[in-house]
Amino acid sequence: MDTTPPPIDPRLEQARRLLDREDLGLAELADAVGLSATHLQRRFRQQFGLSPAEYRAQRRLSGLKAGLRAGHDVTRALYDAGYGSPSRVYEHGAARLGMAPQAYRRGGEGLELRWSLVPTALGQALVAVTERGVCAVLLGEDAGALEADLRAEFPRATLQRVDAGRDEFLAPRVRAVAEALSERAGAVPVELIGTAFQQRVWEALMRIPAGETRSYAELADSLGMPRGARAVARACAGNRVAVLVPCHRVIRGDGSLGGYRWGLPRKQALLDSERRGHDAAGKRSA
Repeated sequence: MDTTPPPIDPRLEQARRLLDREDLGLAELADAVGLSATHLQRRFRQQFGLSPAEYRAQRRLSGLKAGLRAGHDVTRALYDAGYGSPSRVYEHGAARLGMAPQAYRRGGEGLELRWSLVPTALGQALVAVTERGVCAVLLGEDAGALEADLRAEFPRATLQRVDAGRDEFLAPRVRAVAEALSERAGAVPVELIGTAFQQRVWEALMRIPAGETRSYAELADSLGMPRGARAVARACAGNRVAVLVPCHRVIRGDGSLGGYRWGLPRKQALLDSERRGHDAAGKRSA
């Protein structure tokens, strides 16, 4: 059976492009694309994972961040992004999308991250934590490249490299991550830093049992978005917490691996290892 997601309805694409340019209400947007408001609301959420109002709010917030990064003063950045007043940032931006304002300042501004490198069964892992939990697990072979990746993810955060074994806060979290990557049991608190939709997808990933996989379409369907496979795939690609948020358990509908931020060989190795562990557990319980 062909599980390739159907093409996006051009009317939904038109609606999305209009929202990129204009601050339209649902009724105005529906009239512009020739759909009823109710139909547009439902279909837009199915396709993109957000309502039109939430999508526009997210675009506004992105515009605000871009203005601040460009060096514009706060007032100019607010109005250029389409906010009528500073309070509207919270009414229609951060609060409405469930965003933590501190975490969403451009480039991690205001965040304090401590990080360390640890050897694991999957190679080098860079583990970074906030005061609430692990916010990044980056995999690779080159320590310098991993550090550069972290700095690119959080260019304005305060980053402090520490010796994991000497830091009372970081040490147990690094050990827990290393154990998780080595497939030993253990809970690791994470802080998911992303949009409201990305967080929904990442939380759904964490509910997929080890040893099992889901297609992008199946994951989208479980979130109530039967046409949202592409949006789900983009959210998976934005995951920066390897293994703990198991985007490696999502594959294409035809059974092929799809993509993986840390390389397809690692994805295949993780899946093979989890399947072996799952099969062994099944034999022990038989």
